[in-house]
Amino acid sequence: VVSGRPLLLDGGFGGELELRGYDISSPLWSAELILQQPEAIVALHRDYLDAGAQCITTSSYQASVEGLRARGMRPAEIEKVFQTSVELACRARDGFLRDNPGCEFRPLVAASVGPYGAYLADGSEYRGNYGVSADHLREFHAQRLQWLDCSAADLIACETIPDLQEARVLSQLLESISTPAWVSFCCQDADHLHDGSELAAALGLFAEHEQVFALGVNCCPSALIAALINNISAANTGKLIVVYPNSGQQYDAASKHWHGDSELQHWSQQAAGWFAAGAGIIGGCCHVGPQYIRELAARKKWLC
Repeated sequence: VVSGRPLLLDGGFGGELELRGYDISSPLWSAELILQQPEAIVALHRDYLDAGAQCITTSSYQASVEGLRARGMRPAEIEKVFQTSVELACRARDGFLRDNPGCEFRPLVAASVGPYGAYLADGSEYRGNYGVSADHLREFHAQRLQWLDCSAADLIACETIPDLQEARVLSQLLESISTPAWVSFCCQDADHLHDGSELAAALGLFAEHEQVFALGVNCCPSALIAALINNISAANTGKLIVVYPNSGQQYDAASKHWHGDSELQHWSQQAAGWFAAGAGIIGGCCHVGPQYIRELAARKKWLC
């Protein structure tokens, strides 16, 4: 940001793996490949780095203690899944740096922490209102946050949070970690999370949070991003703003497929507008692949 350019994130993961022919239909989604085909994960991380991403996000989004326990895995095996997700990203980064000795930056690895709705694997990250207690959410998130905090990840990314109660639980749990974190919300419009809560209320939970360095939104249509940035700026949290929208298509939980038209025709131009509006960290989410990150990296002018 100091150099007049945003920090570039990677793009979508599960959908991109599916486009490459991998089966992500299990409740673990892309985390299934940590167990079955880890080299596919390394290859996609590397493609994003080659495209110009300066921060890659681990494939742990839909991994959870409860979800892995349901597969019959023991605690030590479950912990290993989270460690491996970070190791795979680090391996891709190490290979990238080895092959690009003149690279002027060391790409960051962000450990992904998805919402409770991702574990449910029924589209609940686009609804919130899970119908479970705060204690249940606390138990769901606490252990994996601890494991990822002890990993080699540079950052922790709490992503696609659609629910104010869950945001409140995460704000408490993140006080006990030492790794810097960002929190990005999933919103139904420019003012509300998917559970109907005010975005401003969710942002306020983290305004004075010492471990959270950035706040923003992800997996919402790019058409909403400019207004969301304005509202995040108006909250005056003092945090960096992170945005990584999806392609603009809609997810059908029943068929587990995305439908509708893509909004990526003017991706780079839109992203420049987001940067001008105040976003300092920019990337993509579902169905935003490496070619679009490459387009951002190649952009010569971010501010006129």
